[in-house]
Amino acid sequence: MTKLFILAAREYIASVRTKGFIIGLVLAPIFMGGSLIAFALLKDRVDVTDKRVVIIDHSGRIAAAVTAAAEQRNAHELLDQESSKKIKPAYHFEIVKAQADRDVQRVELSDQIRQGHLYAFVEIGARVVHPTEDRDASTIAFYAQNPAIDDLRNWITWPINNQLRKVRLEDAGIDEAQIPDLFTWVNVDGMGLFSRNQATGSVNDALRVNEVEAILVPIVMMMLMLMMMMMSVPGMLQSVMEEKTQRIAEVLLGSVRPFQFMLGKLIGGIAVSFTTAAIYLIGSILLVRHLGLERYIPYDVLPWFIVYMTLAIIMFGALSSALGAVCSEAKDAQSLTFPVIMPILLPMFVYFPVVREPLSPFATWLSMFPLFTPLLMTLRLATPALIPLWQPLVGLIGVLLFTVFFVWTGGRLFRVAILMQGTPPKLGNIIRWALRG
Repeated sequence: MTKLFILAAREYIASVRTKGFIIGLVLAPIFMGGSLIAFALLKDRVDVTDKRVVIIDHSGRIAAAVTAAAEQRNAHELLDQESSKKIKPAYHFEIVKAQADRDVQRVELSDQIRQGHLYAFVEIGARVVHPTEDRDASTIAFYAQNPAIDDLRNWITWPINNQLRKVRLEDAGIDEAQIPDLFTWVNVDGMGLFSRNQATGSVNDALRVNEVEAILVPIVMMMLMLMMMMMSVPGMLQSVMEEKTQRIAEVLLGSVRPFQFMLGKLIGGIAVSFTTAAIYLIGSILLVRHLGLERYIPYDVLPWFIVYMTLAIIMFGALSSALGAVCSEAKDAQSLTFPVIMPILLPMFVYFPVVREPLSPFATWLSMFPLFTPLLMTLRLATPALIPLWQPLVGLIGVLLFTVFFVWTGGRLFRVAILMQGTPPKLGNIIRWALRG
């Protein structure tokens, strides 16, 4: 037992005292959440160049209102109230008459956009106020270089539809002043469920659930576990391969059994992951509490998080160490790293449908597959949905069984392959060594 802990301590110290570990601690969250950080830093970095837009209004009843709304916006919304710095571009609309040949006019305006003289042009159909089966005459088209993602296109929708409501009321002979709330928009708030306090019998109110709690918190929990696994599991393969090729393993195996050698590396890897987890979890909790967002911390999920992370590292670490023992060259290790990390990365491809519908059969059964359970079950548990207790328990049993199988198979493979030199890691050899031990 003493030798086992000496090996684990050696593996732990060798990992955490390297510059790579420190750099990884800093860079991993940056890489994982880089897009969110960049979005927060660059959200105010917008193009404030004024935009010139041409409107062709075949109905003759909409364009003037759009121009008036743009002038109102340009007068009050372009400058920051505190710094007086321009933070939005001005929209300048020009109303032009439709030419006899519409296609020629459209091509000319498109050429002006390509040359940079014009930002966009809008064409309003003649029958847009009272749409008919003639689609071309009943629609509004926005033409630009990149119309799919365009703030101006999103903005222009509101003044156009507001004016459409007004002229439709006028045509119906209804005074808008008499029914000012006719078109008042009412949001539908997302709420959780009511519950009864078992101790007092009182009813606990349903809590408001927003996008941060429903999507961001589960994804952050999943990404934290992914980071910890990626910082420890692949390194075990490389470490065992290096010790084998440098003949260090032969010296160590003179004092300990192969299974003890592998188990020591697993314990050391778990200790490294716990160190990483402590830093990230404590740091995240302190940051969130400092920002006054403590209610988003899923304290009830943390025990599951730690249990699943531990078993996942043992499971994949045993496989990684065993495959590292099979390798005799660096290129062998590179080719075998992919089968180890692929089951870890695959849940990332399905996280969105799982977090969107955590109680669906797809999310339920996929999270029951032991290789995916640690990440996907943690993701589901971190959502506001109430996951039945039997599901994480069954998932835990499955992970335990797979962990035992991986450790047993990895130990047999490790024992045979650790002292072999020059034997290529072919699939047939790996299967034969695992079966025969």
